[in-house]
Amino acid sequence: MIPVVLSGGSGTRLWPLSRRHYPKQFLPLVSSFTMVQETILRLAGIDGMKAPIAVCNEDHRFMMAEQLLEIDIKPAAIILEPMGKNTAPAVAMAALAAKSEDDILLILPADHVIENLSAFHKAVAEAKILAEQGFMVTFGIVPTEPQTGYGYIKRDTVEHGNAYGVASFVEKPDLDTAKSYFQSGEYYWNSGMFAFKAGSFLRELKKYNPTMLESCELALNNAKVDMDFIRLDKDIFSSCPSDSIDYAVMEKTDKAVVIPLDAGWNDVGSWSALWDVKNKDASGNSISGDVFTVDTTNSFIHAQSKLVAVIGLQDLIVVETDDALMISSKDRVQEVKEIVTQLKEKGRCEADIHRKVYRPWGQYDLVDSGQRHQTKRIIVNPGAKLSLQKHHHRAEHWVVVKGTALITKGDEKLLISENESTYIPLGIVHCLENPGVIPLEIVEVQSGSYLGEDDIVRFDDQYGRV
Repeated sequence: MIPVVLSGGSGTRLWPLSRRHYPKQFLPLVSSFTMVQETILRLAGIDGMKAPIAVCNEDHRFMMAEQLLEIDIKPAAIILEPMGKNTAPAVAMAALAAKSEDDILLILPADHVIENLSAFHKAVAEAKILAEQGFMVTFGIVPTEPQTGYGYIKRDTVEHGNAYGVASFVEKPDLDTAKSYFQSGEYYWNSGMFAFKAGSFLRELKKYNPTMLESCELALNNAKVDMDFIRLDKDIFSSCPSDSIDYAVMEKTDKAVVIPLDAGWNDVGSWSALWDVKNKDASGNSISGDVFTVDTTNSFIHAQSKLVAVIGLQDLIVVETDDALMISSKDRVQEVKEIVTQLKEKGRCEADIHRKVYRPWGQYDLVDSGQRHQTKRIIVNPGAKLSLQKHHHRAEHWVVVKGTALITKGDEKLLISENESTYIPLGIVHCLENPGVIPLEIVEVQSGSYLGEDDIVRFDDQYGRV
């Protein structure tokens, strides 16, 4: 089997920890591993697993590559989507990239929690047998309560071992309908996990949505291979229809079967869902960071950079980051996406990025900003190098506080060490590199009429950025 990790989500419901440029699947929300890493690591012990294929947004390519490297996983491919087109095109790309039409794909969203690994492994083994027979397998989560936040799968009476035929896929219900689904025992939560042969999926997609398949084939055939990355052709992929795998194939095919899965599954789709799966103290509180509480119960409190004190509260979500504080009652956490919408409407950067921004060469922290100046703390990894670039609207002053910097400034090269500095005038072509074996830390003071990140003209970049 080839695991296919789908990592296209933006994670707005877990704002302010999750942002568009650093969504929840790349965060260590439940353990010391990120959710992407957990998705791969829980496959350990399943026989016949091949190197994974990851499908992610182009903006997240270096995070995906680095996080797989951290757990010693070399992917078969990392397919980069220039824009999101939902799950059906993402799965089609993985199926087209597989070596053989007989390869079985195990489709896994990158942001789920599964607690009972033995039950999950057993279900995957059953799915493999069914997929080898030509079935299109989906995993239906055995519901633990009436739930209005999930789509449902209704089984029929035809049994295939421990699986059932699929009678229908059902949209998110209202509460009364969800109660009737729960009581009937015939409905499962739609997990978004699937297993089938690559060829089986492509044949069904060709039957029910040939335009989508044609667009995917063209985009992949015209893709550029860059290191481990497959960069899809943007112009072609932009014309691809957008649809979920449920609508595009699974609801239409007569080969769909559902395997009931009772494995402590949670899609961590909200702060209250994360509170459900986190360890709690004797008062029912999930606490991380520098937090003090008095008479506080059944709450989720996350402090990232400051001391947070909470007194006399219950059923509350408190999330503090470098640049934002979000407080919500647990029963209204789904509305956090409305805050993200307001931030976007006002052009606020907090919807997309953290104060600390990760780059393929390291990271920077925006320490201070004003109308015509801003200050960053920049860390460059050993051996890493920023692009050769210039700016039209800003000058920069660099002070090395740790390590050694190799600097290109116009026609000259400088090697400067701790407590030394240099000035980059506006319009001068320049580059910053860490030739050492320890992280390079500098303070950068920018000044000028415009200080946006898009004021960069790149002449050369080892990471393939335009």
